Amino acid sequence: MTTHTVGYFVGSLSSTSINRTLSKALIRLAPPELEFREIPIGDLPLYSPDFDADYPPVATALKDAIADSDAVLFVTPEYNRSIPGALKNAIDWASRPWGENSFDHIPAAVIGASIGQIGTAVAQQSLRGVLSFCNARQMTSPEAYITFSEEKFGADGEVHDEGLEGFLRDYMTEFRDHIERVLTVLPRD
Repeated sequence: MTTHTVGYFVGSLSSTSINRTLSKALIRLAPPELEFREIPIGDLPLYSPDFDADYPPVATALKDAIADSDAVLFVTPEYNRSIPGALKNAIDWASRPWGENSFDHIPAAVIGASIGQIGTAVAQQSLRGVLSFCNARQMTSPEAYITFSEEKFGADGEVHDEGLEGFLRDYMTEFRDHIERVLTVLPRD
């Protein structure tokens, strides 16, 4: 059994993030071949090309964490019909300086939760556009727009809805399969 390291991003900086709860559920339901490490984004300064010649340690750590991952998972809320600024900032840091894009050819998946009925659909489309430019190898199906409620999720990532639990388990199994397909063609160094 081959184990794959998945670096995951939680797009929200909130201490009560429902997307952090979703990330815990995804980790609980993932196949055993996936090992998860959160890639923190909260301490990054705002990106500027002025830093390209001398990256701060926190940005170097971000790029190193991605390099140490076989794949990345984005768990994001929707802010004003797009992705949170902190997540976009992290992507900007990781994709620079020019020619040193950390997302090039990396297997990636996008998922998110909100209390609204469209469950981060617009944010995910925005994020997919950014990841396409960064040349990430995205899992395009199944799409996963999760409507969050406290009745469905426990604080530690327990899922109290059988249908949702099965869907999330299948999503993570498909992500594992996607990682293996991409890495067969484009092995990470």
